[in-house]
Amino acid sequence: MSEHHEVASKEKYGMVIDLDKCTGCGTCTVACLSENNHYVREDESDKLHSVTWMKVYKVTNGAPFPNTKVAFIPRPCMHCDHHTPCVSVCPVMATDYNPLTGIVSQIYTRCIGCRYCVGACPYHARYFNWWDPVWPEGMHKLLNPDMSPRMRGVVEKCSFCNHRQQKAKDKAYVEGRKELKDGEYVTACAEACPTGAITFGNMKDPESAVAKLIKSPGAFRLLEKLGTEPKVYYLSSESWIRELADNALGRKRTGGLA
Repeated sequence: MSEHHEVASKEKYGMVIDLDKCTGCGTCTVACLSENNHYVREDESDKLHSVTWMKVYKVTNGAPFPNTKVAFIPRPCMHCDHHTPCVSVCPVMATDYNPLTGIVSQIYTRCIGCRYCVGACPYHARYFNWWDPVWPEGMHKLLNPDMSPRMRGVVEKCSFCNHRQQKAKDKAYVEGRKELKDGEYVTACAEACPTGAITFGNMKDPESAVAKLIKSPGAFRLLEKLGTEPKVYYLSSESWIRELADNALGRKRTGGLA
């Protein structure tokens, strides 16, 4: 697999999700659906065909009552930073790693729907679009004009609301600034989270909230053993959650997905 070329940049965007604050309310999922113009089919019971860029998993520690513990793990695209699996396997360069921001994006008009990236992603964060979007009459007026709907036959995923970065940069340019302030560019899920569990920002800015949170003692990433260096970090004071998230072979499993 190829590696990204290092480029001098002051930006590398990442996300921190505090699992001790997350209540599993799903507001992040709804905000993502609305911001990114997801369509909803009449029958969403077949989850293999559903498209949900921000998915919330429920996990337990596996202990019997009254010692049962439950947690919720919101899971967007991890935006892997090292040997990004989806980028490495794409035969038409439809999935791309931006060395200036660290964001992994998907170019829908280039995607041929081969789904190599779906198979390569260890986080199941990529979705094949089986149908053309169909909107109820009049609903098109409520769509986000900054985000294009995806057509049938392509793979899609979380983009860290990359279109919001461009809007924030346009605003900064008008104000005579070249760099964004912490909090000017945030994802829809981070903005909507009612408990403040999701924080988003520039990890290369030492004064940003994200840069400080990833240094917390309870910070970890999913499947760190793979070495893909995800740019989505999690926080938890519960050791069983951290162990479950790593899912390392040879380690004791204390819980599972529910």
